[in-house]
Amino acid sequence: FKMAAPKKYDVVVFGASGFTGQFVVEELGRVTSEEERGITWAVAGRNQEKLNQVLEKASATIGVELKDVVDVLVADVEQEETLNDMAAQAQLVLNCVGPYRFWGEQVVKACVKNKAHHIDICGEPQFLETMEFKYDEEAKKKGVYIVQSCGFDSVPADLGVLYTVKNFPGRINSVESYMSIHTGEEGGVGHFATWQSAIHGLANAEELRKLRKEMGTKKPLPKSGPKLENRGPVHWSEMLQKWCVPFPGADASVVRRSQRFLYNNGENFPVQFGAYVCLSAFRYLVLLMVAGVVFGLLTKFSWGRWLLSKYPRLFSLGYFSHEGPTQKQMEGASFTMQFIGSGFSNAVLEDGDYDGPPNMTIATQVEGPEPGYVTTPIVMVQAAVTLLKEMKKFPAKGGVLTPGIAFKDTSLVERLTDRGVIFSITAPAAST
Repeated sequence: FKMAAPKKYDVVVFGASGFTGQFVVEELGRVTSEEERGITWAVAGRNQEKLNQVLEKASATIGVELKDVVDVLVADVEQEETLNDMAAQAQLVLNCVGPYRFWGEQVVKACVKNKAHHIDICGEPQFLETMEFKYDEEAKKKGVYIVQSCGFDSVPADLGVLYTVKNFPGRINSVESYMSIHTGEEGGVGHFATWQSAIHGLANAEELRKLRKEMGTKKPLPKSGPKLENRGPVHWSEMLQKWCVPFPGADASVVRRSQRFLYNNGENFPVQFGAYVCLSAFRYLVLLMVAGVVFGLLTKFSWGRWLLSKYPRLFSLGYFSHEGPTQKQMEGASFTMQFIGSGFSNAVLEDGDYDGPPNMTIATQVEGPEPGYVTTPIVMVQAAVTLLKEMKKFPAKGGVLTPGIAFKDTSLVERLTDRGVIFSITAPAAST
């Protein structure tokens, strides 16, 4: 029995020259020059020259010379052997290349094959669930962790729900999350890659339904109390005094998978979950609905998807562009995600005869800087550090995991809070 040779790098950032990749490199540069000096790392992508520019730009931004300590690897999703070479040298690959539906599986496959752990920042439920379906068994056999959605999608939601459950003295029946994005006077805008992921995700929604049927994950989980109310396409939140619409991202898919895993492993009663986005004014609601209908229709046709891709600014009412946000826009933006949990107090559970409605609520929140390009790199890098340092606290011996499953017993929440992505209780559990 021979020990596997140690890997050359603790971390390789793949897709480092992409829009988000640049910010991940900067954040990893900060963290490895401050508290985590022992971490060895490299950047990887298709074009050596671009990667050198990424390191130059990052060095200038963070005031630390990276060129001498960070290696550059050439790896291309269209050349399998280059991905194998990269994964063979990495203990952990941070994969920043989206949309993952087109470029993601090749990297996961190379990581599992070459025993490299893998973290992504994916918010595409179909990709996430397909990877679990195809690679979970093999990853377990190899002792490899494929940890998904370690960015703004969906760490605040997934760990926010677990944080809410942990601070609730009793049994939680449901949690609802309400996300608000705040922009400074410069406004805010998302990058084209996110917009592209949304276009193809909606266009292929039917495939996801089929996959869930095949995986047996359509079966509803048992409930520990009344069914969570379906609030429809729009509702007014009395508590937040805002109009709210269902959040179209990966949060609900990720949280449900975590809850299913925990339930199947006998850890807790599954929590029902609903995710919403808050809009600050009624006029935004009207605009959003019109844009949503147009978007939904256009994704059904190839010419429609072409139009959406060509003119993101127009069809997203200025919220997405080919260029992404400016530095000023990023500095002015932030987010708050509020969680309302409702359930049964310990007193009621011990009573045994109680069959009334939930009698206790709690409110918690996660808040942080601009979501896509400031919070996401912070979360991804802290997820990486936590994986490297606290892997023995992970459940199972490998597999394709949501962030909630991977990190529930680690210090990730504390690490994030230290870096400005702050988890807190806003209203302690109280009887209703």
